[in-house]
Amino acid sequence: MKKTLLELVQDILSAIDADEVNSIDDTVEAMQVATVVKNVYLSMASNRNWSGQKKLISFNHSGTPDKPTHIKSPDNLKELHLFNYNATKDNLTIDMQEVRYQYPDEFLRLCSHRGLNTPNTKVVTDFGGTPLVIVTNKSPTYWTTFDDTYIVCDSYNSVVDDALKASKTQLHATLFPKFELVDSFVPDMPVEAFAGLLAEAKSVAFVEIKQVANQKAEQEAVRQRTWMARKNWQLKGGVRTPNYGRRSVK
Repeated sequence: MKKTLLELVQDILSAIDADEVNSIDDTVEAMQVATVVKNVYLSMASNRNWSGQKKLISFNHSGTPDKPTHIKSPDNLKELHLFNYNATKDNLTIDMQEVRYQYPDEFLRLCSHRGLNTPNTKVVTDFGGTPLVIVTNKSPTYWTTFDDTYIVCDSYNSVVDDALKASKTQLHATLFPKFELVDSFVPDMPVEAFAGLLAEAKSVAFVEIKQVANQKAEQEAVRQRTWMARKNWQLKGGVRTPNYGRRSVK
């Protein structure tokens, strides 16, 4: 089952034969253990894309009027899976259409093939100083990124909006989780991952706080790491292995 930070800290303090606490703020050791749990959790989360970290989000405009097709990604973005934009020619209906990714060199070729005198275009200068010829009479079709912070789109409809709007974006993304050093905080991870978190944090706590290694705790941490490498979903997913032409058993 899922546990609060306080419950995790209490379990680890008991394992390392430390004083009991009613809050992570009660003793220096309790706060040290809480910090160990935080570091282990963030390490685990950075190496896995748990399904629970996937969210529907919106991006923000660049905030720069002369860059109408630049959209800033949130700081906690880990991976973008889908980018849709409302392609309607008014502000009364919704027609979300996928904006497809292009590699930077492909995107630059696309923009470069547009002449400077082509109707319904304008030159937008990227943050690095590179001019991009952007179409101004239709919603975006392609996007890229040059710095892994800003999405740059190939077009926008200036008749409807003066720039791409965050309210018209629809994005499915994996976000880096947050961690709060408070008693009631529950780490955002699948219930089956809590055993691995506890085992790993317990192993680290023995070394960092007690200054001794605990073979049993390390063995359990290794076992949990092996299991979670294969199982990091909750509702759907998993490792698919080839059947080499074998028929399924009915």
